[in-house]
Amino acid sequence: MPEVSTHKAARGLSEETVREISATKNEPEWMRNFRLKSYEIFRKKPLPSWGPDLSEIQFDDITYYLKATKDRSASWDELPSEIKETYDRIGVPEAEKRSLAGVSAQYESEVVYESIDRELRRQGVLFCDMDTAVRDYPDLVKRYFGTLIPPHDNTFASLNSAVWSGGSFVYVPRGVQVELPLQAYFRINSERFGQFERTLIIADEGSSVHYTEGCTAPIYSTDSLHAAVVEVFVAKGARVRYTTVQNWSNNIYNLVTKRARAEEDAVMEWVDCNIGSKVTMKYPSVYLTGKRAHGDMLSIAFAGKGQTQDAGAKMFHLAPHTTSRILSKSLSKDGGHASYRGLVHIGEQAKSARSSVTCDAMMFDSDSRSDTYPAIRIHRGDANVEHEASVEKIGEEKLFLLASRGLAREDAEALLVSGFIEPVSKEIPLEYSIELTRLIRYEMEKKIG
Repeated sequence: MPEVSTHKAARGLSEETVREISATKNEPEWMRNFRLKSYEIFRKKPLPSWGPDLSEIQFDDITYYLKATKDRSASWDELPSEIKETYDRIGVPEAEKRSLAGVSAQYESEVVYESIDRELRRQGVLFCDMDTAVRDYPDLVKRYFGTLIPPHDNTFASLNSAVWSGGSFVYVPRGVQVELPLQAYFRINSERFGQFERTLIIADEGSSVHYTEGCTAPIYSTDSLHAAVVEVFVAKGARVRYTTVQNWSNNIYNLVTKRARAEEDAVMEWVDCNIGSKVTMKYPSVYLTGKRAHGDMLSIAFAGKGQTQDAGAKMFHLAPHTTSRILSKSLSKDGGHASYRGLVHIGEQAKSARSSVTCDAMMFDSDSRSDTYPAIRIHRGDANVEHEASVEKIGEEKLFLLASRGLAREDAEALLVSGFIEPVSKEIPLEYSIELTRLIRYEMEKKIG
């Protein structure tokens, strides 16, 4: 698909680039200053000294802002044909008609399409792109933006804070239950491009919402960068589920920071399905700051040839009777490298906290690799923390048994993998579970990069 743009910044990162992005968006002074301070922090931040090798990222060879359309649209028919064709392939309009309360589609740096159910608007639910939120709801944005993940948090948080564009803003008023999912689609369509969406979700007291996102990109010979930041605030008694099914091509560095804060009796659930990319580094976290708050992390990672999936979770127990669960499933094939990297922290105030961590890995061959890097910090004697990890090679005995029942080897492998990931896949909506299984099978058959 050819590149589509109405405004494209010059390649490379400088203070002028940051000012250009802010000016193009006609942002208020406080946001421009936030960007400039973040850029200064990024200039001084080194790349992580741990985890996958990121030294090949060429920051001066990346386009940091590309606007594909003049204005965003609430009508699918008004979009340029090239963009419609791209999203038609992954079923955006069909998905919206079937089972979504709202949908947002981002193409390169900007959201190009938005739609939200009228009843949700009547109930006061806000669902828009982040740029609109800065303009229309500045007091709400300023109260939360950058407070969970400040610019100095890590290298890619500071980069995102300087050049962010697009992403989603969700606010659910007190007591409102959003029954159907809100969905965002993110597409990188250009070569040597950086996508830096910023997502902010606020669930007020006693409310609930399920936010899902899908990510795709075509294959190019050069690398692109995806460095998003997601902040989620879950108020007293509220519940948020955040589901990601990504299918990045194998030239994407996927370096994402996701963090949530759960107050008293709140529930935060991350469901993270990572397929594709050259390198993924992603560790969604939950800060359990209120009594009886609960955090859940369910993840799947598939690492194929030339791919590194370094994923995991962090749970910070900072209040009494808080609970958490981490369930990680990883698969590696054809020399792929899948790692679980996680942290459970039981603070001094976390009386009777409980946490369970399970990391299961499946390898298809002796060239592949799986690692587990768990960290557990306990500052109380009454904590209950469980951790278990397992590694298995896909069994020839099981494959032989299934073959004796008439299944071809590829079908038998797919069946075993489906059973392996089922504890996670059953937690996501049926249509996404089917898509996830299909993508993993394509990876196993080497039909996609």
